[in-house]
Amino acid sequence: MIQFEHVTKKFGSVTALDDVSLRLDKGKIIGVLGANGSGKSTFLKLIAGLIFPTAGNVLVDGEKVTRKISRKVAYLSELDAYYDSFTVQDMLDFYASQFSDFRTEKARDILAFMQIDPSKKWKQLSKGGRGRAKIAFALAREAPILLMDEPLSGLDPMVRESIVKGLVSFVDLERQTIVMTTHEIDEVEPLLDEAVFLRNGTVAERVHVDELRETSRDSVVNRLKKIYKGEERP
Repeated sequence: MIQFEHVTKKFGSVTALDDVSLRLDKGKIIGVLGANGSGKSTFLKLIAGLIFPTAGNVLVDGEKVTRKISRKVAYLSELDAYYDSFTVQDMLDFYASQFSDFRTEKARDILAFMQIDPSKKWKQLSKGGRGRAKIAFALAREAPILLMDEPLSGLDPMVRESIVKGLVSFVDLERQTIVMTTHEIDEVEPLLDEAVFLRNGTVAERVHVDELRETSRDSVVNRLKKIYKGEERP
């Protein structure tokens, strides 16, 4: 479904991704994990068509990624890029006007689940509230691919568990794939089907999470620590 073919991405003299090749299949929740600066956000932005490779190709369903890929890909940014004067309802209406696969009633249901008042202005929401609203807008799209860059960032630990449950409740994994980056690995590990570990812009390892637990008696967090400590795999 998502194919990286010898993808390198440079920003000036800095190499964010270096000759990455892999395929991500549909109907899974996939974590892209690594330290800051490992290339995680760049990885997602390449799939979303927000940036383009310096070398190589990124394909979605066999189609070379351009900005038009947004009709197939929903992207949740870690950054805030909304008008402070807009209400949550204004943002909902804006999304509905931009994306044909946006489901207004589903968005309202998710906002209610996230305990977000649609009449509130964006600037009146806490950082956590804005994060929850952004998740609602992303999940309300029925795009085949949902990209989430640090979806739990800034959220109170007390609400993270309910947010994680919401990710499962409001996504149709028969038709959708989630690719997410996160530092809150403990919270999302129970959801993950696969984990892709990035280190210095390269794929250090890729694992099936169930096999990691059952065969290696290991966790995603521990494996990430081993990769960054340079330890040999079992």
